[in-house]
Order: sequence, then C-alpha cells, then structure tokens
Amino acid sequence: MSIVVTPLPATDEVGARHAFDIRSRSDAADLPDFPPADPRHFFASLSDPWPGEHKANALAWLGGVPVGFLEMSLPFLENTGIADIRLDVLPDYRRRGVGRALLAYAEQTANADGRKQLIGTTVCALPGGIARPTDGDEFAQARGAQLALTDVRRRLTIESLDRAALDAMVEAAWPHAAGYSLVRWIGAVPDEYVADTAYLEGRLLSDAPMGDLVLEGQKIDTARFREQEAARARRGRRVYTTAARHDATGRLVALTAVDFSESIDWHCWQQITLVDPDHRGHRLGALVKVENLTTVLAAEPALRVIDTWNAAVNSHMIAINEAMGFRPVDEWHNWQIAL
Repeated sequence: MSIVVTPLPATDEVGARHAFDIRSRSDAADLPDFPPADPRHFFASLSDPWPGEHKANALAWLGGVPVGFLEMSLPFLENTGIADIRLDVLPDYRRRGVGRALLAYAEQTANADGRKQLIGTTVCALPGGIARPTDGDEFAQARGAQLALTDVRRRLTIESLDRAALDAMVEAAWPHAAGYSLVRWIGAVPDEYVADTAYLEGRLLSDAPMGDLVLEGQKIDTARFREQEAARARRGRRVYTTAARHDATGRLVALTAVDFSESIDWHCWQQITLVDPDHRGHRLGALVKVENLTTVLAAEPALRVIDTWNAAVNSHMIAINEAMGFRPVDEWHNWQIAL
C-alpha cells in the first residue's frame, strides 16, 4: 500500500482529532512518564499558531488510515530560514516509510517557502537510564542530519523533595543579593513589569547555550510579549512567575516561571530562568527558582513532578537544578538538516 501525505489545514477538525490521537499514542509509547497531551493546548496550537509563526501541518495515510502527523512551524519575524518540525508515527506503523514520507513533504514545503534548515528533536536513553526507542536517532542519522545540540531532561519528584536543602539555598543566596527584592505573580505580567519581562524573554536564544543550532535571537517588545501571553492563555496554560527586582533602578533583572496545563494538576514544566548579564554573580537564578517553587507548592497541593530541560553544557543551571533535587531522566538531541 502506498503512503499518502495530505495537508492539515487549521479548519480541519476531523484531521485535528486524528493528529491528536497519533500524538497521544506516540507519546504513550515513547514517553510513558509524560503527562497526557492536553486537548485545549493541542487543538489551539493547530488552529491558532504561536505569534510570529505560520503552520504547515500534514497527515500521513496508509490504506486510508491516518498513521503519521507532521507538525511544522515556520517563523516569519526572525529565523526565517528555518522550519521546526516534529514527526509522530503510530508505533505499529513505524519502519514502513511513513516518517520518510512526512519528512519529504516537510522538505518540499520548506524549500518552497525559502527555508534553508529543518530543525527537529529526538529522545534517547541516558547510559544506565530508562529505556527509550532508538527510532528517532536512527532516522535522523539515516537522513544525514547534523546533531547540533544535546539537552538533558531532569525531573523533580515532590515526594522526595528536601525542604531543608531548599531553605539552605535561599539562606545562602540572600547575602549575595543585597539590593534586590522579589516580586511574584500568577498569569499575566503586571503592566509595570511587562517591558522588563519582554526584554529578558528576548534574551533567551542569545544567552542560553545553543550549540551548533543556526538560530537568531528574538526581538520581543511589549506588544509582541502581550500577544504571546494571550496565546498562552488561549491554550489554557497556568503560569507562576517569580522575578528579582533591582531596587536602585526598579527594573526586573531575573525571572523564572513554571507552566501548568489546564487539565493536569499533578505535573508542570519548569520554564526559562534568565538573569540579565549585568546582574549575574548575585545568586539571583537560584533565588528566584527556589522561591517560585515554594509559591507553586503552596498553591498546587496535587503537584507530584516537575520536568525541565537544560543544554548538557549548561553547567551553571544544571548545578542549581541538581541542588534543588532535579535528576536526569533522558537525553534529547536537536538535529539540523540543510536543505
């Protein structure tokens, strides 16, 4: 039987349900410790792309059965030479050419849009760690993709949390953080802090280790940040943020956030932690991260685990996470394909 790949437009509700089923079953097979895909977030991401991106999604069919899903994002404000892709294939239909058909579609679409690189991610086991399928890495290598960056996912299990160690981290940090104070919020950033928050978020791609990934820093102003914030709310996300304020200037100079989905209370994602370069060396990263966790634990009694990613070479942030109790789970490879 031949494999047919068809576009998945934003208005195709039936196709979106097929895509959700494929994503859910793929994650259940490859990442059984992951929380289930959140329907509101997933469907909104198909019909309401992230600000600054277009979508070019597709489904793969075998014998009239939807067996593969391509999610493809095309940035148009910066990084206009790349396309971000994710391929999901139902476990029972792997190694039959479905992934190759979806990748060929992605390459053709990206070429037609003037893109020069495809970027995608695979997961693999750490030495001695939890088993993970090898399909993704083997597929990328067979295509000749370049391994551009390695991340490691770490997980914090609340049940084993060492509260005394967290208190000690905060106590050790404050003597270095004289002249700074903390501010906290849930959901939308208060108006007085939105410009500083947008500036810090815009530093992510330039400050975080990116390895050999060909990526430009984002230009995030207040208007664009508010658009992203509104998109996040439409996806049903619940975000807790703690920031450090430089008292002499009133500016926010460090922040961290964790993100919950609407339908899951036992799990959240640790998001970015950023410190302005001019204010490093004051342990602000550790301070905001631990204090934000304290806020979340008080507000979310059902929380059991938190997941986060760090570049394998990001020794500073890894040290903070390890001190908090995050432990390695698996390795994530970021691949680049030149078109």
